[in-house]
Amino acid sequence: MFEKILIANRGEIACRIIRTCQELGIATVAIYSTADRDALHVRLADQAVCIGGPQSSDSYLDMQAILSAAYVTQAQAIHPGFGFLAENAKFARLCQEMNIKFIGPSPDVIDKMGDKQHARQTMIAAQVPVTPGSEGFITTVDQGLTVAQKVGYPVLLKATAGGGGKGMRVVASPADLDHQFHEAQREAKQAFGDDRLYLEKIIAPARHIEVQIIGDQAGNVIHLGERECSLQRNHQKVLEETPSPFISDQTRTAITQAAVRAGAGVGYEGAGTIEFLVDNDQNFYFMEMNTRIQVEHPVTEEVTGVDIVAEQIRVAAGLPLSYDQEDIIFEGHAIECRINAEDPSQNFMPAMGTFDFIHFPQGGLGLRIESAVYPGYQMPAFYDNMIAKIICRGEDRDQAISKMRRALAELDIQGVKTNARMQAALVADAGFIAGEFNNNYLEEVFLPSWLSSEL
Repeated sequence: MFEKILIANRGEIACRIIRTCQELGIATVAIYSTADRDALHVRLADQAVCIGGPQSSDSYLDMQAILSAAYVTQAQAIHPGFGFLAENAKFARLCQEMNIKFIGPSPDVIDKMGDKQHARQTMIAAQVPVTPGSEGFITTVDQGLTVAQKVGYPVLLKATAGGGGKGMRVVASPADLDHQFHEAQREAKQAFGDDRLYLEKIIAPARHIEVQIIGDQAGNVIHLGERECSLQRNHQKVLEETPSPFISDQTRTAITQAAVRAGAGVGYEGAGTIEFLVDNDQNFYFMEMNTRIQVEHPVTEEVTGVDIVAEQIRVAAGLPLSYDQEDIIFEGHAIECRINAEDPSQNFMPAMGTFDFIHFPQGGLGLRIESAVYPGYQMPAFYDNMIAKIICRGEDRDQAISKMRRALAELDIQGVKTNARMQAALVADAGFIAGEFNNNYLEEVFLPSWLSSEL
C-alpha cells in the first residue's frame, strides 16, 4: 500500500479523497493555486504545496508543477479526482515515466475511451449495443448527409474528444446540417484542439443511465449497479439517484452485464462509468465511458456500502478487488442533489461572493454532505461552481425523497446565491416523484414552470 498520495484536485473531491486516505493510514499532499490558499482541502492534508496562479492553466492543469510537487514531497501516487487532468492520457504517461502511480486506468485505455469514435468501435467488439450512426469520422457535410439519411433525423454531431456538451449539435433536417457541422467543428477545435466529428441518431425520448464498474490489475471487473442521471441542464447533471425508477429488473441485469463486458473488453483498471441512453422500450445504447470517478459516486456507495475511492487506491497499489460480484448487495435507495453557486433567475449565471453563513442539514440516518466551503470562505471565480452535494438514503425511493426534502428545507446558505430553492422544488415535483421524466424533462417541463412562478 502507498505511504503517501498527492491529490491533483481541489474542492469537495479533494477533501473526499483525503478523508479516505486518512482512514487507510495514508499520508496526503494537497496542491493549491494562489486563489485556493484558504481552501479546505489545503487544511485537511498532511502537506500542501502551492503550484501556481489562480487560472487552472497555471496550476491544476500544469502537469510539470504537479509532478514536481509529487517528486519533492516523495508521493508515490497521484489521485486525479474528476475534471482537470483526471482523463488526460499524457499526464498518466508522465506519471508512469516518473515511477509515480496514476490512480486510474492505463494511458492507453484513457486514449481509447476518450476518443468517442474509437470507444464506439471498442464497444461493438465487446458486443455492447451502440447508437446507430457513422462507422468513422464525418469529415465533410456530404458524408454527414449520407449517414443522416440512412439512420434518420434528428441526428447529433459529436466531437470525438468532447465532453460536457461541447462540440455537440442537434441536426433536425438536411437543411440544418451544413451550419451545425461547421459550428460543432469550430467549438470542438476551440475546446479540445481536435475538430473531428462523428454522427449518431438521436434516441428520444431517452433516459441517461450509467453503470459504475471497478476493475483490478488481474483482469477482474465487477459492477456496482446503475445510476439514473436523466435530470440535466445543458448536458450537466443536476440530480442523480440509484436505483433508476424507470428500468426493469430484466433491463438492469442486461445493462450491468453489458457494462462489465465493456470494462473487461478494454482491460479496465480502477473505477469507471459506462453511460447509456435507454429508450421508452428499454432498449439501451452505449453513449460514452468516463475513465475516472464520477461526481455522483456517493449514491452508489450509499446503497452498496462500497468505498469506491478506497477500492481505487487498493487496485492502484496492485491489490485485488475487495469484492466479488456476488458480494455486492444493493440495499435501499439514494438521491444526490448538487448545490451550485449560481443564480437561476439570471439564466443560472455563476455566483461569486463570500459565504457569510452556512448551515448544512444535520442528524438522522441516511444523510451525507460533501462540501469544501465554510463560513467566511470566498468563492473563487476560476473554477467549477459546485459547492456541495447532499446525499440522502432511504429504505425505498419514497423515504429517500422525504429525507431529501427535509434536508433541503434545513439547508441555509447566505452571502452567495445558490440553486437550493430549485432543488427543493424539483424533489417536490409531481413528475419527479412519479419517476416520469427523461433527459429533456428538466429543461422543457420543470424549469419553464418553476422559473415563471419564481420570477
